Amino acid sequence: MVEAQVVQCHRLRRDLLVVRLVGELVPFAAGQSVAVTVPTSPHLPRRYSPALPPSRDGKYEFHIREVPAGWVSPSIVRETREGDIWTLDDPAGDLRVDDTDDDVVMVAGGTGLAPMRALLLGLARRPRPPRVRLYVGGRHPRDLYAADMLSLMARSAPWLTVIPVVDEPVDPPYRDEFFDAADAVRLQTAPDSGFAPHEYLVGRVGEVVARRGPYLAQRVLVCGSPAMSSFTTRALVTTGTPAENIRTG
Repeated sequence: MVEAQVVQCHRLRRDLLVVRLVGELVPFAAGQSVAVTVPTSPHLPRRYSPALPPSRDGKYEFHIREVPAGWVSPSIVRETREGDIWTLDDPAGDLRVDDTDDDVVMVAGGTGLAPMRALLLGLARRPRPPRVRLYVGGRHPRDLYAADMLSLMARSAPWLTVIPVVDEPVDPPYRDEFFDAADAVRLQTAPDSGFAPHEYLVGRVGEVVARRGPYLAQRVLVCGSPAMSSFTTRALVTTGTPAENIRTG
């Protein structure tokens, strides 16, 4: 078990918080999750996947979405403050890209993007990264909370293609003040980032990916809510992707 201190926390959506910490190094691999314990719930650890690969200087980033009626995530999203001390422990999981994988399909739902981002940043360090197609899904366009970062990453990495997928192509009528603030910053700092309306594919991300398969020679990585991961895996196998090609986070 190691300790890390919150050095920055930033609400990107009403229900989504990005937390950055610095502390001791827990020996995890990109794509894995770790057990996280926070001061507001000292006896209720929860598993989250770092959005950064391991670093020698002990930097961590987590993307936390508030689960309705959840025991822990609401307090993390609403009450986390700089200076808080988190404990990290027990890395686990098999979401990884092998050295022999040369064609990878990633499917991320919501904050399932976090381990995919850690993997992408790790792959970028390789002399010859594999081809990667990342399908990132959300209910509405504004649910794709890292659209600016992903679009800029894809432009600078010729081996990476990002495909945004939404259930509904139009955002809901009610405002999200945190989205508005984040989008204002984006327009000031990187106005050409993000995705244009014509770039979105419409449908459940698992269905969209499965329709474009089967993936007979590709490594397929899936991460999202348990329901999303289960649905996506079932859709992929039903349409012919070998189960042994699929890894879930």
